[in-house]
Amino acid sequence: MTTVPDLYRQRAEAGLLTPDAAQEDALPELERIRAALDSPPRRGLFRRAPEPPKGLYLWGGVGRGKSMLMDLFVETLTVPARRVHFHAFMQEIQSEIHRLRQQGRDDPIAPVAASVADSVRVLAFDEMQLTDIADAMIVGRLFEQLFARGCVVVTTSNRVPDDLYKDGLNRQLFLPFIDLIKERLVVHQLASDRDYRQDRLTGAQVYFTPDGPETRRAIDAIWKDLTGGQEEALTLTVKGRALELARYHNGVARTRFYDLCGRALGPADYLALADAVRVLIIEDIPRLSRRNFNEARRFVTLVDALYEARVRLIASAADTPESLYVEGPGTFEFERTASRLREMMAEGWGERT
Repeated sequence: MTTVPDLYRQRAEAGLLTPDAAQEDALPELERIRAALDSPPRRGLFRRAPEPPKGLYLWGGVGRGKSMLMDLFVETLTVPARRVHFHAFMQEIQSEIHRLRQQGRDDPIAPVAASVADSVRVLAFDEMQLTDIADAMIVGRLFEQLFARGCVVVTTSNRVPDDLYKDGLNRQLFLPFIDLIKERLVVHQLASDRDYRQDRLTGAQVYFTPDGPETRRAIDAIWKDLTGGQEEALTLTVKGRALELARYHNGVARTRFYDLCGRALGPADYLALADAVRVLIIEDIPRLSRRNFNEARRFVTLVDALYEARVRLIASAADTPESLYVEGPGTFEFERTASRLREMMAEGWGERT
């Protein structure tokens, strides 16, 4: 049996993580859940199954190690568990609800929750946040069903529970879910002063030009360092449309210019993207002109969204920011985009106060 503190200590001794007091303060909460789930059931024909332990809502600033602690926790479990990004989980739930409604089910939430609870004891969510009204309107009833069926939820978030779905449409209908979170999960702040994701990028080159094999190797190395070589797809639902990021892990996404700017995407898509990721790697930014003006216009909108959300940007491009768009309508406006790109290249730019 390996406990969560044991595994944390082993990784620290092997130099795979840097000991952090705030992270160590969270270990007893994760170990409490692991130990309760690992306890053998009481024997006897009429003995009731033990109550599941309270889950955990681990929140704090970006890059503080929340996802790493989640990975350690899941690794120590001996019961069926699923580790999944919250956005991806809710996308699956919405798809299954839609399928059952097409079959004539008036209230499909109960069978959907039953299917989830039959497959896992623990749901480990990364980055719980809600921006979609469709998710917000079902999440309370869904999680009531999951808790009633004995599921234990452990989740990370960048927000305190009271700030979930803040300023969202019909938020008053969502408030009971916040109360449910506080009732069924221990809320613990990971109050580390260090942003370990930023630490990895300290002093590192983040804008590469020109494109070529050497640039691709350099970005591959950054990607591997930030994600540990792991990746999965992340699907964001924006106004009923699906925006898929094929390569994503732990708040870091990697994509190509034309996947974001060569498609008919708009401000809402880029705002949702900026809200969902903390580091974005964009490859193969071409020289822009009146010939590909629509792509240039979308790129301006994308950079504005990333800049306002203070998303860390890593990019490979055909030229320097000032030389990307020198001919065509809007060249004067693009000067602001070039300036913002320069500012986003500065060391420590993405750090949040």
